Amino acid sequence: MMEELLGDAEIVDAARRLRPEGDIAEAVARAAWTVVAEPGDAVVGTLIHELGAADSLTFALGSRPEGAAASDSDGIAVAARRALSEGRKRWRPRADPRGVRDALRGAHDIGAALLIPGDENWPVSLDDLGASSPSALWVRGRSELLIAEPRVSLVGARASSGYGEHVAAEIAGDLAATGAVVVSGGAYGIDGAAHRAALGVDGATVAFLAGGVDRAYPAGHQQLIGRIAQVGAVVSEAPCGAAPTKWRFLARNRLIAALGHATVVIEAGWRSGSLNTAGHAAALGRPLGAVPGPVTSASSAGCHRLLREYDAVCVTSAAEVRELWGTAAAASLREDPVDPDRTRLLDAMSTRSPASVDELARRAGLAPDRIRSLLGLLQLEGEVRRDEAGWRRVSVP
Repeated sequence: MMEELLGDAEIVDAARRLRPEGDIAEAVARAAWTVVAEPGDAVVGTLIHELGAADSLTFALGSRPEGAAASDSDGIAVAARRALSEGRKRWRPRADPRGVRDALRGAHDIGAALLIPGDENWPVSLDDLGASSPSALWVRGRSELLIAEPRVSLVGARASSGYGEHVAAEIAGDLAATGAVVVSGGAYGIDGAAHRAALGVDGATVAFLAGGVDRAYPAGHQQLIGRIAQVGAVVSEAPCGAAPTKWRFLARNRLIAALGHATVVIEAGWRSGSLNTAGHAAALGRPLGAVPGPVTSASSAGCHRLLREYDAVCVTSAAEVRELWGTAAAASLREDPVDPDRTRLLDAMSTRSPASVDELARRAGLAPDRIRSLLGLLQLEGEVRRDEAGWRRVSVP
């Protein structure tokens, strides 16, 4: 498919208008993946990681017959072959250059940008999603807000109460007024209250949409989303023209969680979609907060569930939200970047029982040469010592 895309002068021209500099093949391939695959497709993420965006597109949509199995020499496990086969069945019906052409043209017509990994404003925090990280982002507005700091994700119920909207506005307004970027989903209820409060204090806000950035959804928020596109950023994985669907709402929640330095659920029912966002934040190790409400309110049952079952931190003000990411930042500063092999080796060592290099290699799952190299460094730093019986960790008072 790549050869066909790059042979289409209209597609190449549209890509150059969006991205005057940079690798056009890479941009076209990543734009094509947003058209061909649904957001969060981990098979796509794995292929791009292993082969690159352009080669993975050729490999996935090449001419190999659907029933043809990879040979054993390909080194592809049965499960991987099955996942690839199922993926091809999903992708091929959409593998039409016209879709890519329309996406690129649509973005140009509304002044949207195509952001890809490696770009100056690419939010590397999204890379924490691993194979489910987005292949590209379509952005209207200030893409630099995606890397501005700090960023806080504020989410909650669409069917919010007056209490929930008041708390959302108070917290979002205070945070935005002091320089934080408020991230949410552009929906009715808590999302809308958070965005409006940020705009009301001339602060920065980012809205992640489930459909294309050219389609304001919900329709009642057309003016709000238009305003965010002017002074903030409206972002989506889906290309221009894509409709918001239930699955895409769930998929975009992971981006909201991944972009924020912390996620706070302000009001949520027992089965609220906001709990999905909270689950992603917890899985990513992001600080998670929840605002309590009346115990008699069904609109706060989800927040109470987070406090009870998910170890969310109780927050009632912007100051307490700042503590969430402040604690995480302090922990990050305390921890120097550490070679994971070093950590594995130290975990395999005892302060009391010495061990040989070969034994440490077996325990840590590292090559003996790597063990010797690390031991030399650790000995210089005073972390380990050697005697006639072998190596041991130095006991720290």
